[in-house]
Amino acid sequence: MKKIVDLYEKYQEIINYVIVGGFTTVVSLVSYYICVIFILDPNDAIELQIANIISWIFSVTFAYFTNRRFVFKSKNKNKLKEAFKFYLSRISTLLIDMLTMFILVTALNINDKISKIIVQFIVLILNYVLSKFLVFQKK
Repeated sequence: MKKIVDLYEKYQEIINYVIVGGFTTVVSLVSYYICVIFILDPNDAIELQIANIISWIFSVTFAYFTNRRFVFKSKNKNKLKEAFKFYLSRISTLLIDMLTMFILVTALNINDKISKIIVQFIVLILNYVLSKFLVFQKK
């Protein structure tokens, strides 16, 4: 048991990041499904994208607060500036996600499901690095 506690303490930030990421995924999916089941028509291209954007906003907002408190334990008093940097970093990785998917699937004809898994690992790592070194910097 001590060995598990020691491992957790050593890798606490990364473990908490993965756990928070799992909950963030749940927030994203639940908010998306609520939108398309009760409010928006997923068969309408515009409404589908609106549902996707709403889902992204909810999940990134959840991710900001949970990463701030449980992963990086930020004490930054300027929460507005910190949140702005967090959203900006997530927008940048969203654009990287979209560009990489376009290159892999459209340009190189790689299977979209395999490509999405590859891209998600890239985005996960980039989000962690950006959060650690840009958003939640320790003074």
